[in-house]
Amino acid sequence: MRAFFIPLLLASAALAQQPALTDIRLYASSADVQALIANAKKIRAEGQALVSQPIVALAPYRAVLEYRASIGTAAIHEKEAEIFYVIDGSATLVTGGKLVNEKRPNPENLNGTAIEGGKSQAVAKGDFFIVPDGTAHWFSEIKGVLVLMSLHIPRSAAAKQ
Repeated sequence: MRAFFIPLLLASAALAQQPALTDIRLYASSADVQALIANAKKIRAEGQALVSQPIVALAPYRAVLEYRASIGTAAIHEKEAEIFYVIDGSATLVTGGKLVNEKRPNPENLNGTAIEGGKSQAVAKGDFFIVPDGTAHWFSEIKGVLVLMSLHIPRSAAAKQ
């Protein structure tokens, strides 16, 4: 009986040291991304500004599909930069400035209903852009549907210098 439990305990200990399977997804095909887009369109509730779904992940990094069908909240990520790739659609991106009606939904982020000041820039299919940590950002206008890949990059104090 003991001979059975020792390997079982060793296997359990080895599994406990590995990241959860939900934190690892190293590949997504073009067909996978198209399926995520179709799913986002299907599950989006009326009036819902954003549907997000993981594309690939290896903790602490996670590339997320963002399906934006209407204007949502403005945000500041205090400890993460965010890289975007526009998969489809076009919009007006506002960066910088000050959040309007600022609220703190969690310890590392701020949200607002809009941005006062800031710089507006048109973004469209195929564009890449980075929003540095601590920078307000908001899609103030969305033409139809905007589909993005976003990747949050944790920033260390050393990286900011």
